[in-house]
Amino acid sequence: MPTSQPSSEAKLLRFGVFEVNLAAGELRKNGGRLRLQEQPFQVLAVLLENAGHVVTRDDLRQKIWPSDTFVDFDHSLNTAVNKIREALGDSASSPRFIETLARRGYRFIAPVGELETSPAKVAESAAVRSIAAEPALHPELHVPIPHRGAIRVLFSLIQVMYLAFYVSALYHLRGVDRVASDSLPDWAAIVIVIAVLITGAVGIPFRFYLLSSVAFDFRKLGDTFRRLFPFLLALDELWAIAPFLLLPKIGLGLALAATAALLYVPFSERTLVRLAY
Repeated sequence: MPTSQPSSEAKLLRFGVFEVNLAAGELRKNGGRLRLQEQPFQVLAVLLENAGHVVTRDDLRQKIWPSDTFVDFDHSLNTAVNKIREALGDSASSPRFIETLARRGYRFIAPVGELETSPAKVAESAAVRSIAAEPALHPELHVPIPHRGAIRVLFSLIQVMYLAFYVSALYHLRGVDRVASDSLPDWAAIVIVIAVLITGAVGIPFRFYLLSSVAFDFRKLGDTFRRLFPFLLALDELWAIAPFLLLPKIGLGLALAATAALLYVPFSERTLVRLAY
């Protein structure tokens, strides 16, 4: 569906799973109303009315902030755009809806369509969409976009899991030494113990960093995670063999299954970050 530039007279606009009622000043997602303050909504309305085109900061100032209004315009505009992105689940680093053009302005990049404004047509369209509409897809991963809150919770649970691994292994370091010594030559057992000690000590603050980034919804986590991923991959793939330290208790089959699952986890983390950020 090509991007269209809706007229300023359109009352109902739609993009993805969102609908905007310009007359009522309402933003809805899958029929449910989202809270958006008046000023951010006005900015969103201007961007939608000029979808696919650059809206300069001066244009927004003239349309929304009158010349006799004494405010910090740059701060107010940045705050309004951030609130819009928060409501839409969008991000500046990987935009799906609002693209930032440095020192110029903003552009709404998603396809925007007009909906019928008569009550009968609106009811009919809503009924059809509820039955046959497809969910919005992620532009890169081509999967339905889940709720960001659920993604962040899943990512946090993975970090907690690894923290439990590190703390448990460091707490039972003598046990790790004993199991490694029983199964491997002395030099190999020493290497295993040193690897557990170093990677566990390094991994704990690293996992706390990722946890805090998700907890505070650090918007640049996507870019940061891409740079850190090679280190994370090496760390996680090393710890994927940790179940073999429990071989006497869980057996070879379960150790292999657990290792196979852990080998995939870092790629799951990368997918979760790409979905949310």
